[in-house]
Amino acid sequence: MRKILFIIQKEFKQIFRNKAMKPILFVMPFVQLAVLSYTADFTVKNINLFVQDMDNSVLSKELISKIAAFNNFNLKEISNSYKKGFYKIQQNNIDVIVSIPQNFSKNLQTNKKTEVAIIADAINGTKAGVSINYLQNIILDFTKEQASKKGFTNIKQGVNIIKRNWFNPLLNYKLFMVPGILVLLVTMIALFLSGMNIVREKEIGTIEQLNVTPIKKYQFIIGKLLPFLILGIFEFSIGLIIAVLWFKVPILGSITLIYLFTIVYLILILGIGMLISTITNTQQQALFLAWFFSVIFILMSGLFTPIESMPVWAQNITLFNPIRYYVEVIRLIMLKGSSFSSISNNFIIISFAAIFVNLLAVFNYQKTV
Repeated sequence: MRKILFIIQKEFKQIFRNKAMKPILFVMPFVQLAVLSYTADFTVKNINLFVQDMDNSVLSKELISKIAAFNNFNLKEISNSYKKGFYKIQQNNIDVIVSIPQNFSKNLQTNKKTEVAIIADAINGTKAGVSINYLQNIILDFTKEQASKKGFTNIKQGVNIIKRNWFNPLLNYKLFMVPGILVLLVTMIALFLSGMNIVREKEIGTIEQLNVTPIKKYQFIIGKLLPFLILGIFEFSIGLIIAVLWFKVPILGSITLIYLFTIVYLILILGIGMLISTITNTQQQALFLAWFFSVIFILMSGLFTPIESMPVWAQNITLFNPIRYYVEVIRLIMLKGSSFSSISNNFIIISFAAIFVNLLAVFNYQKTV
């Protein structure tokens, strides 16, 4: 145990002696958390709208006013020319065209079928889909209002829709993103720093001195891992405080359970970093491998794209992605208040993976006495 403590003491001195390491550990993660939490927002705003009004009636103007009153739309122009609107889409000045047909007012007042066309620039598929959804809801509400005024009870659009948003009633996207981004930052710090740890010893020549000491391989790996585990927990704690106090993310579940899973998860990520460090010879190689795996892990974690929307083969690959399990767990505990029984499968998978990867790192480390 004393040997491990000496290695830990050496590692902390080496970390805090490096001036470039302090900003990476204590400034960069929290700046990224603040910036990404505000920018990684899939709420679509500032949608440039063009309206083709071929009816030019009181009701069509009321509909246009209702759409324009929605904060996410910027009404750029009203015209009776569709070509003009299409040209503006080609020039990338307009995102969506709403086309109101002739006899719109007449058909609506006599309970006849009428159609409103929505044409969106779908190069950005997400923006187009959300924009169309916004407009459909606004138009549906408008037709209900008009039907109610006329006393129509059999209008197809007159179905009452009751919406309930559980766990995030105000649809605040930060409640969904901040826990995931916190996972992302802790993962990147742990993976990159542990991945370059042993390699740095190789580059500066101190690895030979450590190799000739009477330290067993497992003691060496544990001594290298524990300082970054402590730092990872510290950074996670600060990030959690920021999430709760600044972004108002609730913690509905057990904070003890959050930390228990975080410790096991960090052991796994640090083990992956140590494994990378044992199979590379330079910091550039370690950095490249760590970046390669982190990009794949992040994009296939469900943080930005739902796993259910991926192809089946990609969904199968995500079963080997540790970030996927941690993102799911931290959202379940913080936002839904889930208990251990709800995350037990994830806990078991991450625990076995942590044991396997760290044993692999120990066996793979070449120590010559």
